[in-house]
Amino acid sequence: MATKWGICSAGKICNDFLVALETLPAKDHQAVAVAARDLEKAKEFAHIHKIPKAYGSYEELAKDPNIDIIYVGTLHTVHRDVVLMFLQNRKNVLCEKPLAMNSIEVRELTSAARKYNVFFMEAFWSRCFPVYEQIRTCLSQKAIGDVKVVRAEFGFKQHHVPRAVQKELGGGSLLDIGCYCIQFALMVFNGENPESVTAKGFLYETGVDETVTIILQYPGKRQAILTCTIMANLPNQAVICGSAGMIQVPSCMWCPTSVIINGKETKFPLPHSAKPMNFTNSTGLSYEAEHVRQCLLKGFKESPIMSLEDSELLSSIMDEVRKQLGVRFPQDQP
Repeated sequence: MATKWGICSAGKICNDFLVALETLPAKDHQAVAVAARDLEKAKEFAHIHKIPKAYGSYEELAKDPNIDIIYVGTLHTVHRDVVLMFLQNRKNVLCEKPLAMNSIEVRELTSAARKYNVFFMEAFWSRCFPVYEQIRTCLSQKAIGDVKVVRAEFGFKQHHVPRAVQKELGGGSLLDIGCYCIQFALMVFNGENPESVTAKGFLYETGVDETVTIILQYPGKRQAILTCTIMANLPNQAVICGSAGMIQVPSCMWCPTSVIINGKETKFPLPHSAKPMNFTNSTGLSYEAEHVRQCLLKGFKESPIMSLEDSELLSSIMDEVRKQLGVRFPQDQP
């Protein structure tokens, strides 16, 4: 039986998610409804993607009994309110990153998911890519010995994009793209809590962070050095250095199609679609959709590769980084 998807929002990432969904067998995945705050926009989106139902409110989507899981692609400033409503209506949810604006909101959502006993996952599609699977296998087999240093970077010029710089839209490099670097380090160090978080960076004129470097220090002289920026194009690579070897992730480290392990490269071609996409390697969202389907079929309430604890730790680290930089959002409690 197909997994029936509800789509929350009719924006760019939702377009790409649906294009990716079409690369999977129709017997396994079906988009059955879409909701936007503007009914006409929802209808237009539904027409383009051949979705049977279009709603002009998220509340209607929450009440639809014909949905197995809702994919949330709204702006992260509204994630807390929208996702909480879905969870309270006992809907399974896959929510785009960042899960919410701060760790208080994140824990409110993870608590609700546990309370209502539904599946909930932060949509770090990176973790579902074959490259990341290969990395986890190599680390578990000690293919590079003991991990000593992790480096990851994500940066490209987008200070001209309102969403990236406006505080009321949850702007800044950290929440938008830096979170990918942090989740990479957390995956490598297997969800371990760093013993210290050090952040240095610069703020944009609007008060959001424009460039940030984070050092996560772990017991046993282990370290992650992570850099993100919206002011320049970076190489966007990642590397894991161990006592007996190295894993290199070429650009783009958040949606990679190849990995170099101890000098040997392995490539993983993406699913193909001729349809227009908004983001790099977006057909790779199909990996995430299929992972979620498998979780639901097995009765899981959270993902074994992107747990709710991972999301809680990630948000608490980002809170600490913003505190050190002096970045505050309206959602942050005094």
